[in-house]
Amino acid sequence: MQSVKPKNELSRVAALEKYAILDTDPELVFDDLTLLASFVCKTPIALISLIDEERQWFKSRVGLSVSETTRDVAFCSSAILQTEIFVVPDAMEDERFRNNPLVVSEPHIRFYAGAPLITEDGYALGTLCVIDQKPRELAPDEKEALKALSRLVLSQLEFRRNLMLLKEALNDRTRDEHERQAECQKLQSTLMRVLGLQH
Repeated sequence: MQSVKPKNELSRVAALEKYAILDTDPELVFDDLTLLASFVCKTPIALISLIDEERQWFKSRVGLSVSETTRDVAFCSSAILQTEIFVVPDAMEDERFRNNPLVVSEPHIRFYAGAPLITEDGYALGTLCVIDQKPRELAPDEKEALKALSRLVLSQLEFRRNLMLLKEALNDRTRDEHERQAECQKLQSTLMRVLGLQH
């Protein structure tokens, strides 16, 4: 299955890279949101999936042991092309997905719903998605809850990135101060030497 890529793919991937989140360790705050999505939507599987050039990588996962899949089999590749929640009620009945390896073998996806994680600049970084092994629909309140949780995931990504930028700025400032201090000490010892010569 060849996945269609967003029109802004190059800048989308560049935007994702700025978050420096791919291949990072699990973080409780993301795991909590995934757990909530699974609970609210009553699905055995929930994921925070981020899509780079070649793969979908899971920042957080409930009910799934793998940490990534190739992008060409990812339901989330279709979800990031949407602005609203992307729902597949029964993958076996959907010609786009019925032969997908994730449908015909483990984890036997039947139902999928993914809320795209769209930045303020309009880049879809990935999704918060819920998956079931039986066909179903999302109730309106489940859909609203999934959307709300996806906004929280995005806020957390932004918060994490801002914290990183702040740390970098503080490190730069500390380094500048150390350099200035070293410069002052050098001037001071030069001055002492000069004064010492005048005596």
